[in-house]
Amino acid sequence: MTCKRKAPDAALFVGTGKADEIKLLAAQLGAVEVLFDQSLSPAQQRNLERHLELPVNDRTLLILEIFGQRARSHEGKLQVELARMQYLSTRLVRRWSHLERQSGGIGMRGGPGESQIELDRRMIGDNIKKIKERLIKVKRQRQTQRRQRERRDAFNISLVGYTNAGKSTLFNALVKARAYAADQLFATLDTTTRQLYLGEAGRSVSLSDTVGFIRDLPHGLIDAFQATLQEAVDADLLLHVVDAASPNFREQIAEVQRVLGEIGAADIPQVLVFNKLDALDAEHRPLQLEDTFDLDGVQMPRIFLSAKSGEGLPALRQELARIVSGGVLPATAGDQFPDSREAGP
Repeated sequence: MTCKRKAPDAALFVGTGKADEIKLLAAQLGAVEVLFDQSLSPAQQRNLERHLELPVNDRTLLILEIFGQRARSHEGKLQVELARMQYLSTRLVRRWSHLERQSGGIGMRGGPGESQIELDRRMIGDNIKKIKERLIKVKRQRQTQRRQRERRDAFNISLVGYTNAGKSTLFNALVKARAYAADQLFATLDTTTRQLYLGEAGRSVSLSDTVGFIRDLPHGLIDAFQATLQEAVDADLLLHVVDAASPNFREQIAEVQRVLGEIGAADIPQVLVFNKLDALDAEHRPLQLEDTFDLDGVQMPRIFLSAKSGEGLPALRQELARIVSGGVLPATAGDQFPDSREAGP
């Protein structure tokens, strides 16, 4: 169900009339939960649950649930748990009356007269503090690894892009790795770094696979995944992977650029990799596999390929070898003037 409003309703987000429609539709369909494709405030969520008499959750919780299923490494699990705790800390007052009861006394947790909600809030606060301390250690380890790469004069390349654009499949195809790749949102949460040998340049580079971006990615998740996203910030070159078969690829490119700007990676040179060439119909296939793409007035180098079939991969390796061997780096989104190379048709 969609709803058009000039501004969200402060109490119910969608307004009383639309909330009544949702309640009626949910009853007719036997729904057990109502999910909003927006972020709800704790008060709106609580008011909607009372009005609809059903559990209500929002976009942020859904993304957190998916992240929780995908996390594999210790670092990934810590980041998801931090984001989940920060989300829950603002939503302790829901439908549960037990949160109003007083606790405390001899042999009880909490001080005299301490309510359950205060106790829960304190426990969540303590957990958040512990997780942040553990993530600081992880961040230090990553910084040590980065310093070691810098001492080896390593050239760092990071794969970035909208979720499900095929980053992990491309990563596996380039470095012959076995990173988890699947046709699903956020298949990769944990940054994986491997050495990629470029025979044309006669040297190796470090290639990192990162978490996928998505529209309206909650700020709490960006904060929690700082250690992972730092790989993109510290890269010498970004391979911006785009799902060429998606009808919304322009909006997805814009969203990735927005997130890169938020994390301080907007000025890192990029090569646009239009993946899933094998999924394009004959009439939509490009006339040439290498050209440039206008991105905010800047001509970015673009390569069409299929990470699945391997078509176009040699051209990507040659472009990377050219850049690594001291060739001119691509223009960045922060540049005022476009690249001198002319765009293809």
